[in-house]
Amino acid sequence: MDKNIRTLSDRAGRRIDYLRLSVTDRCDLRCSYCLPKGFKGFEEPAQWLSFAEIERLAGLFARLGVSRVRLTGGEPLLRRDLAELAGRLTAIPDIADLSLSTNGTQLARHAPALARAGVGRINVSLDSLRRERLARITGRDCLDEVLAGLAAAQAAGLRPIKINMVVMGGVNDDEIDDMVAFCLDRGFVLRLIETMPVGETGRQAGYLDLQPVRRRLQARFDLVDSVEPGGGPARYLRSRDGAFALGFITPISQHFCETCNRLRIGVDGALHTCLGEEGSVALGPLLRGQAPDAVLEAAIRAALELKPLRHEFREQPHKVLRFMAMTGG
Repeated sequence: MDKNIRTLSDRAGRRIDYLRLSVTDRCDLRCSYCLPKGFKGFEEPAQWLSFAEIERLAGLFARLGVSRVRLTGGEPLLRRDLAELAGRLTAIPDIADLSLSTNGTQLARHAPALARAGVGRINVSLDSLRRERLARITGRDCLDEVLAGLAAAQAAGLRPIKINMVVMGGVNDDEIDDMVAFCLDRGFVLRLIETMPVGETGRQAGYLDLQPVRRRLQARFDLVDSVEPGGGPARYLRSRDGAFALGFITPISQHFCETCNRLRIGVDGALHTCLGEEGSVALGPLLRGQAPDAVLEAAIRAALELKPLRHEFREQPHKVLRFMAMTGG
């Protein structure tokens, strides 16, 4: 099959080569910007895509030109036997890059198996290095678990390890320099992320414009523009000696919609074309009904025709009702 012909693109001509696959909407944390405390509206496990369905869907996307796949959640390491699934996905021809997003609490136990299965890059959420503050943000004391997970990931050879810090005004913005020092000392890539108005929790999270932060850190550390491994939206800077990389994900202050190359699959098979849209296309029933690949492909291409040119987080901040974990990272 000629991949130069069978490619995915939307009506704006943006090439789609990156798929984010949610394997569970459950999480063992309740981060203040993601899920409200006491939330119980999770998808029933009976509606989750099976490993066979995920493998089939990933294979179809790979044949359509997707080369990067990221496993997400919720917290993906809560899905039993995730390393087995990772191995099945890395065996698919044309998937050149399999990565994982995690909160790190389960990583110490799973890092060696993930590395053996072929997972390369990992992103670990860490919004504070202060124990009590992190507990307030995440809903429980988890700092030791996350740090142990990071050490295990390094020992297992997972590279690069990216630290995702959601920066919230009046909450943790005073820790940015501490997080830079932490990542510089350990060889981690740091990514600073603006909050997004996804769900009521996202809208109440304390948005902070990261452009002044970028200018300050670029001047302080003499950083230059860089490109780092991965297919995501971060814009990177790197020290001139190559020792430290710093990324910024700025959906509000400097959106990246013109280069969006991503689709998201929820745990139930819902295809989301944009974080800023409520609508989705249900691929789960088609998979369970053993629909042929041609039908699945037609549904995917029809969804891409509806992919917006850009989100409306500034213009319509109350537009998205679902919480972040419901979308799939």
